[in-house]
Amino acid sequence: MMVVSAILMLSGCASIGHEFPAGQVSTIRIGATTQNDIYNTFGSPWRTGIDNGMKTWTYGHYRYSLFSEGETEDLVIKFDARGVVTSYVFNTTKRSK
Repeated sequence: MMVVSAILMLSGCASIGHEFPAGQVSTIRIGATTQNDIYNTFGSPWRTGIDNGMKTWTYGHYRYSLFSEGETEDLVIKFDARGVVTSYVFNTTKRSK
């Protein structure tokens, strides 16, 4: 957190994670979309983990600024043992156009 604070103080903004094609979230189908499909659409996840025994991939891009509103987007996808999507959550602070 101190590193983020230092970056903010020097530049007025900080970016964490990496951008991903958020417009493609609607193509995810629970019970049908595979890990390979997700990788081909979104690339490498920013973070990986385990939630209730299921593999999770997280895509996130967080931009913070001292001089304007920040923007955040994140997508968390859970996979079953076969590598098929069991659930996902997408959140954004970007306004719809």
